[in-house]
Amino acid sequence: MGYPDRPGWLRYIQRTPYSDGVLYGSPTADNVGKPTIIEITAYNRRTFETARHNLIINIMSAEDFPLPYQAEFFIKNMNVEEMLASEVLGDFLGAVKNVWQPERLNAINITSALDRGGRVPLPINDLKEGVYVMVGADVPFSSCLREVENPQNQLRCSQEMEPIITCDKKFRTQFYIDWCKISLVDKTKQVSTYQEVIRGEGILPDGGEYKPPSDSLKSRDYYTDFLITLAVPSAVALVLFLILAYIMCCRREGVIQLVHHSAIQKSTKELRDMSKNREIAWPLSTLPVFHPVTGEIIPPLHTDNYDSTNMPLMQTQQNLPHQTQIPQQQTTGKWYP
Repeated sequence: MGYPDRPGWLRYIQRTPYSDGVLYGSPTADNVGKPTIIEITAYNRRTFETARHNLIINIMSAEDFPLPYQAEFFIKNMNVEEMLASEVLGDFLGAVKNVWQPERLNAINITSALDRGGRVPLPINDLKEGVYVMVGADVPFSSCLREVENPQNQLRCSQEMEPIITCDKKFRTQFYIDWCKISLVDKTKQVSTYQEVIRGEGILPDGGEYKPPSDSLKSRDYYTDFLITLAVPSAVALVLFLILAYIMCCRREGVIQLVHHSAIQKSTKELRDMSKNREIAWPLSTLPVFHPVTGEIIPPLHTDNYDSTNMPLMQTQQNLPHQTQIPQQQTTGKWYP
């Protein structure tokens, strides 16, 4: 009441709009003696009728009921709202009491595995989120609970194998406990690490109120700093540019090869131009001749502008219109058309 949200130690969970809502949590020592008022407002979905109720939580100190030996169990087959049911929590405390045999045993904290960084289980095979339950007692831990700390079980836990615990059968009927995640805390052996602050070296004395500097500050000339800031990088950049230009232009490999290649290209082009304009002696078959019958001059087979560079060495035998067929002498025998 009077705040926009619940206290930081108090949690609320409700699986579906039609299931029961659960408030749970463990207050800290700072909340002792301060009554916490929870304002609950509910309304009917059909008639929109509204009801309001104030829940007052009185927090008392736990120093009057010391529980120096605390053990935290991780139960895999339970959700937090299932564990908070009075009959289920009573059955679990009864199983722990049979193993531990304390005079006084209480549940100190119940936390969902999701609040400890656990993953949301897949909606198959009725998997549960898991819940952490911390209980406290007034007597040291039993030998069964100490079995988790022996080297053999620690090795099996490191290999992701289940440890061998003799008292596990007392929980197995209803609660599936992950013994590799059990935590045993003995507060009687814990030494307070709080140290009183002693003023000395490293701690400044109290200087009183803060006094800002006066308005009459001396002006400072930044012209020299400005020149140095620009001149030094510019000079370095200029030197690097000159070195790069010398490497790229004066020390470049392959310059002689490029000049040689260019000379070859020029020579090849000159030879090709000369081959088109050269005068060669025409073969006798291309010179003007007289027709053996009419006596007329027969023009050559190729014109003057014919590219002789593509002329084959031997002409193909073809029946041209101005050629005369010379009959060949046949051997004695039958004539064939």
